Amino acid sequence: MPFQLHLWPSANSPNSKLALDSERLPAPAIECTSYMIEGTPGKPYCGLFSHFNIVEGNMKLRREQLLRLLDRENGETCLSLASYPRLGAPNFTTPWSEPNPSETGVSRSLFFPDEAIYPGHPRFKTLTRNIRSRRGEKVAINVPVFKDKNTQTPFVEVFTNDQSGEGSKAAKPDHIYMDAMGFGMGCSSLQVTFQACSISEALALYDQLIPMCAIMITLSAASPIFRGFLADIDTRWSVIAGSVDCRTKEERGEEPLKHNRFRIGKSRYDTVDSYLSPDNDKFNDTDLVYDKDLCQRIVDSGIDESLAKHVAHLFIRDPVSLFSEKIHQNDEEDSDHFENIQSTNWQSMRFKPPPRNSDIGWRVEFRVMELQLTDFENAAMIIFLVLLTRAILTFNLNFIIPMSKVEANMAESHKRDAVKNSKFYFRKDPSSKSGDGDDVCTQMDINTIINGGSSFPGLIPIIESYIATVDDADVDTCCTITCYLKLLSGRASGRLKTPARWTRDFVESHPAYKHDSVYSEEINYDLMKTFVDIVEGRAEGCTEKLRSTKALGGVLD
Repeated sequence: MPFQLHLWPSANSPNSKLALDSERLPAPAIECTSYMIEGTPGKPYCGLFSHFNIVEGNMKLRREQLLRLLDRENGETCLSLASYPRLGAPNFTTPWSEPNPSETGVSRSLFFPDEAIYPGHPRFKTLTRNIRSRRGEKVAINVPVFKDKNTQTPFVEVFTNDQSGEGSKAAKPDHIYMDAMGFGMGCSSLQVTFQACSISEALALYDQLIPMCAIMITLSAASPIFRGFLADIDTRWSVIAGSVDCRTKEERGEEPLKHNRFRIGKSRYDTVDSYLSPDNDKFNDTDLVYDKDLCQRIVDSGIDESLAKHVAHLFIRDPVSLFSEKIHQNDEEDSDHFENIQSTNWQSMRFKPPPRNSDIGWRVEFRVMELQLTDFENAAMIIFLVLLTRAILTFNLNFIIPMSKVEANMAESHKRDAVKNSKFYFRKDPSSKSGDGDDVCTQMDINTIINGGSSFPGLIPIIESYIATVDDADVDTCCTITCYLKLLSGRASGRLKTPARWTRDFVESHPAYKHDSVYSEEINYDLMKTFVDIVEGRAEGCTEKLRSTKALGGVLD
C-alpha cells in the first residue's frame, strides 16, 4: 500500500475534522496545499530563561492535538517534513486527481493536480494563477539530478501529457523538472520571529542574522529528493525560489525592457539584498534594484536612506494577489497595502514594522531553516538561534560580511553534503567593529563556525559564555539547552548526520534501490514508516529514556 499525502477537506466544509476541532489547536492555519498545516504557539514566548524549557513541549502538544483529529486506526498520521520526496510523482495524494496541463487548469502543471491546492481560501489558487500569468509562462524549476552509477546519462524525461511542448522545452538535461507553485510552497520551513525593544534593535538583529542564513540552512538540510528522484542538492530553497518566480522575460534579462521598469536579478522568494542599518551600508556591495522615486519620497519623510532603499526595493514587485474589498483603504489607518507587497516578498529575512493600531512592536523574522522531523530537532534549531541573538545583543557582537559573500554562502549551502564539504565566508573577529570589505571575513568550515577553532571562538562557546552571565539560568533549563547544543555541535562536526544525508543513506542502502536515482513508492513507504517510528519512539535504540533526545541523525549521548 503506498504512503500518500491526505488532502484536507475545506476548513469550512461540514465534514471537515479541522473545522470541527480547530479551536483546540493553539493557532492553526491552513497553508498553500491541502495536505499541510502551519503550526504556531498560541502566544509569543516571553524573555524568561526557563521558557527555553517549554518550546519543545509546546510543539509536542500541537502535534498531539493534530494527531487526535486523524484516523489513526486506518494509518493516518502527521509528519513534519521539509519536502515530501514524491511530491509531483504519480498518486502522491489521496484522493488522487490527474494533473490538468490544459488552459482550463490553474497551474497547468504536468505533475501537480489543482486539487492539491487548498480550496478553502481563494488566495492560493489566485497566487498560482497570477504568478503564471504575470510571468507569461509556467514557472520552470530545474534541480540537478544525483548521478548514481546506473542513472540514465543524459537524464532526460519524456512527458506524455505535455501536449503544448512547454515542459519539454523548459526541462534541462540531467535535471529534475518541476512546473508549479505547489512544488515550492508545498514544502515546509522552520521560521522564528524575534520581538525587538526598538527599531534600532530590530535593525541590528536583522543585519546580524543575515550571515547566519546560509549556516542554518546547511545545518538543517533535509530535502535531498524531489518528484521521486534523488537530487544533487540537499535543501528546498532554490525550488521555492523558482516556484514563485513571476518575473517576465524582460525582468529576467532575456528581452529588452519595453513593458517593464526593472531588470530584476532574483525571484521574489530569495535572499535579502541589503543590510538596513546605516552603519552597515558599506557592506552592501551588490547592485540593489529599487524604485528611486519612491525611495526619495521615503527619505524626504525622515527615514534613513538604507531603510528607504529596502522598502523601495520591495515595491519593484507587482502585487500577485489582491481582493476587491481591500483596494480602497485609508493608508493613514491601515497598512494592508504595504503588507500585501511585504508578505509576497518571501525573503530569507523579513523586517516587520508594527501593525497599525496595535501594541505589537518591531520584529524580525528568520525564514530559511528546513523543517526537521522531530520536535526535539526543531526546538534545538530555534533555541540555538534565540540564544545567539541574546549573545549578539549582550556582547555587542558583529557578524557583518559583504553582501556578495552572503550570496556566495547561500549558493554553497544548497550543495549536497555542504555541512561536511563546503566552506563559508564568516566574520574573522565578531568582537571587532572596525574594517570593511573582504578583509573582515575568511572562509571557514561549518565545524569551525559552530564549535570553534584555533582562530575563531565558535558560536556554541559564545552562547555558553552568554549563559554564564544569566542570573536566572536554572540547572534544568541549562541541561535541556546542553542537549540542543549537542545536536548542532554534532551535525557541524560530522558526528551526527543532517536529515538529508541520513535520508540518502537510507535510500542507497534499501534493497529496492537500483542506484538509478529513482525513489520508488516501495522505498518511500519504508522511509515514511521509519520516520513515523522515529517520531513516535519506536525506532531501534529509541527507548523511553532517549525519546526526547532522539534525532534523525542519531541518538545524543
